[in-house]
Amino acid sequence: MFFSKNLYLFEMESILQYFETIPSLHRTLILVGGIAFFWLIEYIAPLFQLEYKKIKHAWPNIFFTLTTAVINLSLAFLLLKTIDWTVRNNFGILQWLDMPLWATVLLGVAGLDLVGAWLAHYVEHRLKPLWRFHIIHHTDTHVDTTTANRHHPGESIIRFVFTIIGVLIFGTSIGIVLLYQSLSIVFSQFNHANIRLPKRIDTMISWVFVSPDMHKVHHHHELPYTDTNYGNIFALWDRIFGTFSQKPNKELVYGIDTHPEMHAETTVGSLLKLPFDPIRSPSSVDHQKEL
Repeated sequence: MFFSKNLYLFEMESILQYFETIPSLHRTLILVGGIAFFWLIEYIAPLFQLEYKKIKHAWPNIFFTLTTAVINLSLAFLLLKTIDWTVRNNFGILQWLDMPLWATVLLGVAGLDLVGAWLAHYVEHRLKPLWRFHIIHHTDTHVDTTTANRHHPGESIIRFVFTIIGVLIFGTSIGIVLLYQSLSIVFSQFNHANIRLPKRIDTMISWVFVSPDMHKVHHHHELPYTDTNYGNIFALWDRIFGTFSQKPNKELVYGIDTHPEMHAETTVGSLLKLPFDPIRSPSSVDHQKEL
């Protein structure tokens, strides 16, 4: 028993040490490898037989994946400074609690998922200025694994700020932050992927993690479904805060009803300008959030 406990502790420490010094190449492989893996599964077991050319559809989404990577890389020094400050000053929930390593890692990843993903996403839907940047994510009418990173550069900055807030609140170490970011990438690719899982398995997954069927409801084109299922890794946040919803896959219509002319193949230039377009009247429901 003692040997097994020490072995487990060693493995957990090894994982954290790996992510503390994870090479940029490995992070790139996680991003590219995830897209390639789920893209392949989309051919084998698609949820919907979408009538589109995958390469042509992927181009805008890949462009925004690259801009997100550039922004995160450019601002990485701010994240590193924040992490260093919290650790040196013993600031944040994880710094104040004396917990086993596994619990520290779990709470750190869950906390960053709550603030950096769920809360950021929720606020983007509630505040008009932020919604205008986030809306391009909802204009994809052929949701697949490449949709995961269809984020305007302005939204990438917003999400980055929320990640820093999460680090300040929880006092997470660099290893936990980079582990969280890697998991966040893979889970986002997974729950956006156009893949069909047995309904029972998808439902079981959705009690703990965000499953494909659960997140697809968020991409339905009209309220109230657009304003539900904000989670990325853990599904419990939507269940706890009352933002969980369900809808049969056959009834889903992707897109956003306030911008029916925007679709999966809208040009990058048009999407970049979208947050700065004049406010328009919605076609059916008021997605123009008030402050």
